[in-house]
Amino acid sequence: MPMCADGHQSRSTDYCDVCGSALGTAPTPDPAALRLCPNCHAPTSGRFCEGCGHDSALPPATATSSRPGDRAESADSGFDPTMIAAGAPPDSCRSGVWVARIFADREFYARVRARKGPDAERVEFPDFYPERRIILRGNQFLIGKRSASQGIVPEIDLGIAPADIGVSRAHAMIQVDQRGALTITDLGSTNGTSLDGAESSITPQQAVALREGSRIHVGGWTTIAITAEP
Repeated sequence: MPMCADGHQSRSTDYCDVCGSALGTAPTPDPAALRLCPNCHAPTSGRFCEGCGHDSALPPATATSSRPGDRAESADSGFDPTMIAAGAPPDSCRSGVWVARIFADREFYARVRARKGPDAERVEFPDFYPERRIILRGNQFLIGKRSASQGIVPEIDLGIAPADIGVSRAHAMIQVDQRGALTITDLGSTNGTSLDGAESSITPQQAVALREGSRIHVGGWTTIAITAEP
């Protein structure tokens, strides 16, 4: 079983399951697979751009979308590249959609440092972290980090650089019931999941109700704010 530089054993062969640091056996991206991000023109090899978070699976900005919510209009360009669609169309019983807003939260980072959690001394607040917005379409959304070796493909991927090393591969799960109500369940993550600025983490493997305006805190500095939009 591979071991990272900090002594954590990991089933994954590319990044440590515990702290998220790259392992010595991590595969090197194939230069032939690199392409330019259509939004910021930075080289990228995955679905999500590591520079701006753009989802390459979205249709081009000039395309016409037949589903409401696939594209977000902005006053300047007519298209908001930070709006990322995930999953299936929203439930018909709900007139709007839930949106997860992901950002670097300095207040949460200060609390993590103060309580000295497992990775508190290694976590560094990023100099720049572009805010992302993900439309929650469907019934369940894994929060974590992508791992090709373990087959983990989270709908809310927090492994995009700069990655929060305190986030586990399969950290937590957001679920939407048939009425459109949301819950969050911690999946036994290393550093836990907390809500709305609370010092204590929620109990692992137990669903906790979310509401509009709820803030989900994971890792060392990542907050996911839940909002409802028409």
